[in-house]
Amino acid sequence: MLKKIHLLIFPLLFLTGCLNYEQTTQVYINGSGVMNIKYQMHYADSLVLENMQKIGLFDKDSIISSFNYPFIEMIKAETSIDSTDSSMHAEIEFKFNNIDSLNYTKFFENFHFSYKDGAPGQKLFSQFIPSVATGYGYELKDYNVKFAYKFSGEIIAHNAKEIKNNYLIWDYNLSEIGQGKTISVTIRPYKIDQTPVWIYIAAGVVLVVVAFFLLKKKRD
Repeated sequence: MLKKIHLLIFPLLFLTGCLNYEQTTQVYINGSGVMNIKYQMHYADSLVLENMQKIGLFDKDSIISSFNYPFIEMIKAETSIDSTDSSMHAEIEFKFNNIDSLNYTKFFENFHFSYKDGAPGQKLFSQFIPSVATGYGYELKDYNVKFAYKFSGEIIAHNAKEIKNNYLIWDYNLSEIGQGKTISVTIRPYKIDQTPVWIYIAAGVVLVVVAFFLLKKKRD
C-alpha cells in the first residue's frame, strides 16, 4: 500500500471521484514556507471505499510516506471517513525549505513551482495547475480546486481571482482549467530587517495595556 500512493496523485484524486481539493500556502522571503492540503471525495458504495483505501489516498501511513523527503517536515497527516454522507477526507500540513523543491515530489509532479528573481528587488512566483480527466461519470463542473497563497512582501502584480485575509485565491472547477492554468505573482519581499508597520502598532498597543494594568495594580 505504501508504494501505491507514489503515483500521479493529484490527477488520481479526480480520476477516482474526488470533488474538492484545497491547498493553502504561506511563502516566506527565502522561499521556505508552510502548506496545508485538504481533499475529500464521496464514494458510491463499499467497493469504491475499499479500492480507495487500497490505493492509499486516505491512509495516514501512506500519506506520510509519500511526503518523506529531506526538504519536507511533516506537521499533520489526518484521514477520516464520514458514513453519514459517504465521504472520505484527508488533511496534510507540512513545512518546506524551498517551494521549488516540491517539484521533486510525486504529489506535485507537473505543478512546476517557480520562485525566482525578477526585476531588482522583486521575486516572481508561478505554479501550473495541470488539466485533469475525470471518471466515474462525474462532470467537470462538479470538481473544484482552490489554491490560496500568502507572501511575505508587497504584491506588485497577480492573476488571482480574489484577495481575502491577505491570501491570493485561485478557485476553479475543472471545466475552467481546460488545458491548464498558471498561477503568477510578482512580489517585492520585505527586507530581513524590515518589519511591517502593523507589528510596531500591535506591540505599542500591548505595551500600553500592560502599563495600564501595572499602574492600576500599584494603585490598588
